[in-house]
Amino acid sequence: MQESRPTAEPVYESRLPQPLARLKRWLIAHHMTLMTIADTPHSVALGSAIGIFFGFTPLYPLKTLLSIAVAWVARCNKIAAAIAVTLHDVVIWAMPAIYFAEYHLGCWSLHRPVAHRVRFRQFGLRDYLDWHVFSRVVWPTFWPAFVGSLFLAIPSAIIVYFLMRILVSRARMPDKIV
Repeated sequence: MQESRPTAEPVYESRLPQPLARLKRWLIAHHMTLMTIADTPHSVALGSAIGIFFGFTPLYPLKTLLSIAVAWVARCNKIAAAIAVTLHDVVIWAMPAIYFAEYHLGCWSLHRPVAHRVRFRQFGLRDYLDWHVFSRVVWPTFWPAFVGSLFLAIPSAIIVYFLMRILVSRARMPDKIV
């Protein structure tokens, strides 16, 4: 009598470098989450577009809350907005370059000179809590960065809206029986 051995499924490892393999797994998992949200394609797509929009803005500590609040006001999917805004956290290594480009684009569009490099070593801890330091150091760089972010955020949000609407609609189409 021959013994039957259970055959194990072959394990396929990604040929991508480890960080890219993790990024791919994260994107696939969140893509599937967005595709299975029980809401209309318009609502999921608009929530995703709102999340992408706020991900580009320099409102870093508030971007998730703002995207959920705007999604709530727009009556679209808040989960999709939260997932889409975290996409920028995946590419956090590239965000300083994007913020830098947004700042320069904002200075160019507002016809302002680019600020000189600020040396943060000259400030003490109590200086960071002082309103005058905020108004002289942070605020002059925030406004051009915010205006510059609109040049990337608005087109990206429009592209994501139409792309997600198509993807969600296709994912929900019944399979044709031949």
